[in-house]
This record gives sequence, C-alpha cells and structure tokens, in this order.
Amino acid sequence: MKLTLFSCAMLLVSTSLLATTEMGAQAKHYTMVPEQLSRYQASVFPDRIILIPTTQPAHSQTVNWRTNTGLLKPEAEIALAQSGPGFVWQSSRVAATSQSIQTENGLALQHSVTFSDLKADTQYVYRVKGAGTWSEWLQFRTATAGFAPFSFIYFGDAQNHNKSQVSRVMREALLTRPRAKLMLHAGDLVSSREGNHDNEWGEWFDALGWAGAMLNQFITPGNHEYVEDEQEQHHLVPQFAAQFNGLRNGPAPLQETVYYTDYQGVRFISLNSMAALQDEAMAKLQAQWLKQVLGNNPARWTVVTYHHPMFSVSQGRDNPLLRQHWQPVLDQFSVDLVLQGHDHTYGRVSQQASNGQLSGAVYIVSVAGPKMYLSSDTSRQHMQRLAEDTQLFQLIDITENELKYQALTVTGELYDGFVIQKQGKQRTLKEAANLPATRLCGTPTELRVRANRCWNSTEFNLPALPFNL
Repeated sequence: MKLTLFSCAMLLVSTSLLATTEMGAQAKHYTMVPEQLSRYQASVFPDRIILIPTTQPAHSQTVNWRTNTGLLKPEAEIALAQSGPGFVWQSSRVAATSQSIQTENGLALQHSVTFSDLKADTQYVYRVKGAGTWSEWLQFRTATAGFAPFSFIYFGDAQNHNKSQVSRVMREALLTRPRAKLMLHAGDLVSSREGNHDNEWGEWFDALGWAGAMLNQFITPGNHEYVEDEQEQHHLVPQFAAQFNGLRNGPAPLQETVYYTDYQGVRFISLNSMAALQDEAMAKLQAQWLKQVLGNNPARWTVVTYHHPMFSVSQGRDNPLLRQHWQPVLDQFSVDLVLQGHDHTYGRVSQQASNGQLSGAVYIVSVAGPKMYLSSDTSRQHMQRLAEDTQLFQLIDITENELKYQALTVTGELYDGFVIQKQGKQRTLKEAANLPATRLCGTPTELRVRANRCWNSTEFNLPALPFNL
C-alpha cells in the first residue's frame, strides 16, 4: 500500500521514539558516529590534508594536516610533477611547524608547511609525513602570474550531517566542474553545538575528500565555528585556526579569519561577520581594513565572502550593522560578488537599472546542508531569486570581461544563473533564461520541528525503516 507523506512522517516520528540510546547520541552529534565508538581519532597516518592559498598563489602554497602526537619532526616533500613515477627521486624535503589541539577525540597535532619559490602555472606533487608513515602523493597547479580564466565553486552552510548528506553536494559539484581551481565555503562548516565537535570536523573532511588536498580552499567562519563559554563569551573553535592556518594578512586581532588572496585576476576577501555582529568595534575595524584592501586592488574581479547576509532571506533575521558599516564600502569599490550563508535558504539580490547596468554587488545566500529554513515575506518581495528546501552548489566561471554564475541543485538542475559583463568600469547583468519555478517548502506545517524551519535536520538521524518509502 502506498503511504502518503503525512503517514510516512508520522511513522518516522513514532519510530524515533523507539530509537536506541546510541541513535539518540548520534542525533545529538549530527554525525554518523555513535557515541561509544571512535572514528576520527588522530593516528600515525596523516589526515585532514588541505590546501590553503597564500598571498602569492603563483609562487607558494600552504598545506595543513593532522597526526597523533608521535610525529616529532613534521615534514613534507615536493617535486615537479612528471608523467611517470620518477619524480620521487627529485623531490625536496621541507620542514613544517606544529601545534597541539585537545578535543573529545584526544590530543592531536596540526601541522603546517608552506612551499615557496614555486614556478607559476606549474604542476607539483607533494606528500606529508606521519609518525613513521607518509600520505599518498597529491598534486596541485600553481596559479598563473597574471590574469587567466578559471572556475571556482561556492558552498553555503554545510553544518550538519556532512558525511551523510553534504558529501553528495560536494561530489556533484566536482563532477560538474572537475577542473575548478578553488572551493569557497561561506561559514558554518560544522555545528559545534552539542556532542563531539571533532567528529563533525572529521565528517566535513570526509565529505570534502581528496579535493581538499588538491584544490585551494578559501574558507570564512560562521557563527557555528564559535562556541560559548560560561561567561557567555564566544570563542573560535581551535580546529578552525589550526586546520586552515595560512593567510594572515588581515587586521589584528582577526588575522585567523580575515584575509585576502589574489588568484589569477580575482581578489578573494574573507570577512568575519560573527565578530562584527558581536562587537561593533570589530565591524568598524574590518570596514577600515576593507577600504585599504579594495582601494589598492589590481584584480580584474572582486569576490567577498562572510557568513551573515547583508540582506536576510529567512524569517526573523536581519543584520543592520553590516549594512551600516560594510555595504557602503562594497558599493564604493564596485565589488562584484558577495557570497554568504547562515540563512539556510537561497536568495539573490542586486541593484540594477532597466538596461541591466549593475550598481553595487550581487549578494547571494546559499545552503549545501540539510537544515532548511523558511523565507520571509520581505525577501519574497525583494529577492530576484529565492528557494527553500533546496541543497545547492554554485559554479562561477571567470574570463577577463565576463563572470558567469550558476546555482545548481544537488540533482543537477540549473536553478539560478546570470552573467556579469564588464567593459571598463561599466558592468551589466543578464539573467539566465527559462529558470524553473520558485521552490518552496513542501513539509506539512504540523510536521515541522520548528515553525520557521522546513527541516530542522535532527529528523535525519532516525533509525532506518524496514521498508522503502
């Protein structure tokens, strides 16, 4: 007998009441790791290997990784890539630095190395050392010294169920744009609220897979990269600064989260909206720094990322401090794209004349993970494109005079798209034709865990059912 959505949902709720203790702990953690099991403890084998861009990505590259405490002399090896295996005899060894991190998974060491004096637009192979072991050989290509066309991928919030539900989004993005040069993450990579936070980081790296070690990752923090202490003060989780250690060209005391890099004619800038909203002085400090970075900007295109939206999409959310201190700077210097997260919906808004002339930036909010919120009445009126209940990834293709943007659902459907054409200082925006109808939440109101959410994401840790829905 075919079950309705309502009856299936009721059965899910009933089944959840019978969940085992282990499943309850698992739901609390937003991971696939039951509480009594170990899955992501550091070992002698290198893991969480990740490429971080430097200020000169044509000539240097930072790599971070993790081991247990047995690695006393962290090192990496690098060589020019060859078509055969003989490069191993021509590799050079580079010393790395280490710092210790204590988490629920025990004491671990985070290592960091920067390869320097590299040739532009050149492919290299590298590997990193473990405690008596080595990683596999991985490879990357340095950026060109000047402008060159390239593609990058942008993800909104992952946050929950990274291994279970976000992995397919990241994989589909890479299958769709396999030669992308960079992946941009707009905050809330993990939840960091309850349970084993380090397991959440382990699953985020699992979802990212080998791409993290072979494509540059440009990452900004979200509010879920912060935890609150007993004095209600918010602190950046230790994994963030250690795992993504690299660019430190922002203003003190925000150098772990505020930075920029120039990659093949695009200036990528990360701001810390969490710090800005917690302390107006930090909003002003970043605005002053942003003026300097944009006022001396040789790049053809400019992309800014931070977590909390300039123009909120979801119900009950608004960030006027950002509009007060940051938007005038972004508009003054004609930033092209502002890529955000936080609202667990999709939204795009920009200001443009009837002839398509673009004034200011194009502001975009997106979501990759399974937590889904509802859009506000205001956003439905003012957003040029909007979606609920939709996991997305975004592809951005850059040429000298054209920026092509596409937002695709995890099933491969083009949901939003536009092209910015640039001639001198003049920019025009043309939307893609034949876009699908606006996607709204279809979950019945009585089944929603919270009134303002389509999915809370805790629903997805229920035990497996004995039949196919």
